[in-house]
Amino acid sequence: MKKPVPSDAIAFFGMTGDLAHKKIFPALYNMAKRGALNIPVIGVASSQWTVEQLCDRARDGIEKHGGGVDDEKAFGHLAELLDYVSGDYNDLQTYKALRQKLPNARQPAYYLAIPPSLFPVVVEHLGAADCAKNARVVVEKPFGRDERSARELNEVLHQVFPERSIFRIDHYLGKEAIQNILYFRFANSFLEPVWNRNFVRQVQITLAEDFGVDGRGRFYEEVGALRDVVQNHLLQTVALLAMEPPVGTEVEDLRDAKEKVFGAMRPLTRADLVRGQFDGYRDEEGVAADSDVETYAAVRVHIDSWRWAGVPWYIRAGKNLPVSATEVRVELHRPPQRVFAEYEELPRDTNYLRFRLSPQVQIALGARVKLPGESFKGQPIELSFTEDTSDEMTAYERLIGDAIEGENLLFAREDGVEEAWRVVDDVLVQHERAHPYKPHTWGPAQAEGLIHGGDGWHNPGI
Repeated sequence: MKKPVPSDAIAFFGMTGDLAHKKIFPALYNMAKRGALNIPVIGVASSQWTVEQLCDRARDGIEKHGGGVDDEKAFGHLAELLDYVSGDYNDLQTYKALRQKLPNARQPAYYLAIPPSLFPVVVEHLGAADCAKNARVVVEKPFGRDERSARELNEVLHQVFPERSIFRIDHYLGKEAIQNILYFRFANSFLEPVWNRNFVRQVQITLAEDFGVDGRGRFYEEVGALRDVVQNHLLQTVALLAMEPPVGTEVEDLRDAKEKVFGAMRPLTRADLVRGQFDGYRDEEGVAADSDVETYAAVRVHIDSWRWAGVPWYIRAGKNLPVSATEVRVELHRPPQRVFAEYEELPRDTNYLRFRLSPQVQIALGARVKLPGESFKGQPIELSFTEDTSDEMTAYERLIGDAIEGENLLFAREDGVEEAWRVVDDVLVQHERAHPYKPHTWGPAQAEGLIHGGDGWHNPGI
């Protein structure tokens, strides 16, 4: 496949906003430090700012959220690349002014760091102002609020941009640990023989956060845990774990294999979902006094494929849990025959693979070994490898760089987005009320009932 042509300019809509301040400016600065940013960077927003004010905003964001400016030459280089267009997103003149800032750009990229409600306005005007020819568009999640709105959003984007030019950012896919899952699966031959229903008993995925909504109650009222992390981050993780080996080495071969997993997932039913809300959430500013929005969600997913038929996938995510950690635990069946007297005392998960995705990257294998002595008694051990990620790129740094280069492996595709919404669509409104749970516990007790066989959840430690 022909290598994509890199973008020769990038414009950020919403450059004076919170996302740019916290994530985009630090990412651009790190790219400048690595010598990976050498194209014009145009900010677009309604604020009546000068380029100097934009540079001040960039420095402030880097100082507060990016570890500080420790390379003035790199920051100076970033400042030289920055430019700014002030205007109303509903005014075609704003886009004509942007076009004048990009007189020589043959393949610009447009990053929409704006609320999704503004996507149609901006996309339509980019097309009308002749800004979209050979261009790419980068959109932030959420990609809709349900299956219907996701399809409508895709229709809007496709009116101006072909699918190959649409880059849907889910920053979770840009994390080193997530990419490590993909590499570990297909770079090691020992895993494939056991990576199926014949050996895997169940899979558990936990995304725990030890903090609440941090003053973002008004935002969370519109989202909830299902929309915020389960439908996107965690189902994407399931797809990487469950996908078949790709038929080729091209990016689209990998994406094809991943997106097919969503099509094999059964839609969730009320029995597959337990929702929770931590005590005190309703006291947050912007939260309704009788709010039923979930700050915790646990779901049971089934994948109807030859490889995974009958294997339950348990996913949970929540705020105000005891730790901040994300972990995957793949539990294998017990040995089929009783060889040692202690057999009935063995835990169900005698062997397992554990992927720690945060706060550090870790891969571990659980096994049993014999205790010293004459009797055949054993004990569990864990063999683990922990990766040093101190020098890794941030997710936004990696994804912005990939969008500029036209590399779309780490971006969500139209069919996968719509299928992932299909999986959760029925339970977004048809569900039981959220169960209360105390802060810094592992969520409502009802979530234990999701696990077949009464085994319960395995809680990640730190």
